[in-house]
Amino acid sequence: MIGVNQVSQMWLGLKQALNLLFSLDQEVYKIIMLSLSVSLTATFISSIIGAPLGIFIGIKNFPFKRILVRLLYTMMSIPPVIAGLVVFLIISRKGPFGYLGLVYTPAAMIIAQSCLITPIIMGIVYNGTKERGSLIKALGKTLGASSGQAMLLLIRELRTNILSAVVTGYGRAVSEVGAVMIVGGNIKGHTRVMTTTIAMLQSMGDYSTAIAIGIVLLGISFLINSILYHFQQGA
Repeated sequence: MIGVNQVSQMWLGLKQALNLLFSLDQEVYKIIMLSLSVSLTATFISSIIGAPLGIFIGIKNFPFKRILVRLLYTMMSIPPVIAGLVVFLIISRKGPFGYLGLVYTPAAMIIAQSCLITPIIMGIVYNGTKERGSLIKALGKTLGASSGQAMLLLIRELRTNILSAVVTGYGRAVSEVGAVMIVGGNIKGHTRVMTTTIAMLQSMGDYSTAIAIGIVLLGISFLINSILYHFQQGA
């Protein structure tokens, strides 16, 4: 049961969320914009990589394909903190890419989120391709399509699966906390995003402000997912 105090905090959080949006507070909007830029960039990169690979795995037969698919399914459910830790070890000063100076930067957060959601997009596209890919490709060849035309036909027919994968990937990226906390450090004015801000405020006992940021995050996620859903329906 939700108590009176919880309802009061949620109501206060809602009012604070509206105040945060209309106050034009520079720090708040910087956090919001960084959250959007990191998650959308990671989703774009993962879509460019994951969708073609998912189609390729779905229509091609090659040695060790079953092992690769099992590995892909495992990577789809990898804990974010594990992904964040691996990325941190690779880009830290003592890591193989430490000379790039990526640790505790937005770029590191994009890399971590991309590592998390690329397997998700690949897996969803692979499942759609596995079920319909061979039939669509064979139909294209029957109609006299070249390899390139057959591939375009395949992408067109699988566009709903691809958009579903993108929506799912974005949802995982924008809600992620552990990986971006590890590689980004939650540095004020530099790598602090909405999810890490909520975690910090909760640990400080500032529940009302945490709820407010959460409502803002939920509203932005709803808006972006509605846009993607619109394109999906029109696909």
